[in-house]
Amino acid sequence: MSFDKEQLIRELKIKAIRSSGSGGQHVNKVSSKIELTLNLKESSVFNEQEKERLFSKLKTRLTKENNIIVYCGDTRSQHKNKDLAIQRLIMMLREALVIPKYRKPTKIPRSKIKKRLKNKRLKSERKANRKKPEID
Repeated sequence: MSFDKEQLIRELKIKAIRSSGSGGQHVNKVSSKIELTLNLKESSVFNEQEKERLFSKLKTRLTKENNIIVYCGDTRSQHKNKDLAIQRLIMMLREALVIPKYRKPTKIPRSKIKKRLKNKRLKSERKANRKKPEID
């Protein structure tokens, strides 16, 4: 399942905020950290099934208003941080939308069971042979 990236980017609320951490005077006057907000409930990018899947997979990342918030302050450039944050959000959404393949349970082959039991018996005999013989 894929979605329209351009439409998703248009729905994002992008906000530049002041970055924390080291950086001296520069960090105190420049807003280079990016905060992306996507409201899943009101999004027109995803259909109802996809939204259900996203709600269940990303429930720990959702706010009370059903927003997904992604922060990025990795670089000093606001534009690079914006691109990185968008990439992270898209990867997160893609991973949540992947439907895992159904695993069909298979029966253990009879030959494997026999081989395991044979190895168990041999190991048991080997250990029994290590003991001192009982003298009557």
